[in-house]
Amino acid sequence: MGCGASNPAGGSKASRIKRWRSTGIIGLRDSKLKTFPDVVIEMGRGVRTLDLTHNKISDVPAEISKLINMQRLLMADNLIERLPGNLGKLHSLKVLMLDGNRISCLPDELGQLIRLEQLSISRNMLIYLPDTIGSLRNLMLLNVSNNKLKSLPESLGSCASLEEIQANDNVVEELPASLGNLIQLKSLCLDDNQVKQIPDGLLKDCKSLQNLSLHNNPISIDEFQLMEGYQEFEERRKKKFDKQIDSNVMISSKGLDVGVDK
Repeated sequence: MGCGASNPAGGSKASRIKRWRSTGIIGLRDSKLKTFPDVVIEMGRGVRTLDLTHNKISDVPAEISKLINMQRLLMADNLIERLPGNLGKLHSLKVLMLDGNRISCLPDELGQLIRLEQLSISRNMLIYLPDTIGSLRNLMLLNVSNNKLKSLPESLGSCASLEEIQANDNVVEELPASLGNLIQLKSLCLDDNQVKQIPDGLLKDCKSLQNLSLHNNPISIDEFQLMEGYQEFEERRKKKFDKQIDSNVMISSKGLDVGVDK
C-alpha cells in the first residue's frame, strides 16, 4: 500500500483528510495512484464512499475489510486482477463498481455482501460467476457485459430483487431456467452472445419483464414469438414504449425494437 500521487487535487493533505473525516466521502479519482492509499485504511469505520476510479491500482489489500461502514466502492478503470476474500466482510456495501479492470474471477465471499444493490463489473476478463452470487437477495442491478462468460449460474435465480441484468458481449450459450424466478426483472440484455434459446418459462414467469435484447445471437424471432407468454410480454413492452412516447423520451429512430434479429 501507499500513496502513488504526491499531491492529488483538492488542497493540502491535512485539509483533505479533515474533509473526508467529516463527510465520510473519499474522492481520489484520476489521481495517478499506483497503490491503494494507506490513509483510506487508517480511516477505517469513517469511510462511507470511496471513489478510486481511473487510477493505476493493481492490488486491493486484505485490510479493506476494516472499512466496515463503507456503502459505495468505486474502482472502475484500474489494473486490478483479483479481489481479496476479505471483501466479503464489507457487510454495509450497497454499490460495487469494478468496470474496466483485469479481473478473471470473483471470490466466493462475494455472496456475503448481503446489502449489495448494484454490482457492475463490465469490461473485465471474467470466465464465470461464483454460485454464491445467489445469496445477494438485495441485488437490483448486475452488469457483467464485455467479459468472457460462457454461462450464468443457476443460483442467479435466487437474487429475488434483480431488476436489470446486462450481459452483452460475452460467449453465453445457455441461460439458467431459474431466471424465471426473477419476478422483479424488468430488463435482460444479452446482445452479442451465443444464445440459441431462452428458458421456456422466462416470458411467462417474469411478469415484470419489459425489455429482452438478444441481438446478434443464433436465436430467430420466429422461435421467440412462439414462446409461451410472448403476447403478454409484447403488451408490457408496448406499454413501456407508449409511456416513453407520452413522456417525450428520446427513442431510437428504429421505433419499437423487438429485441431479436429477424
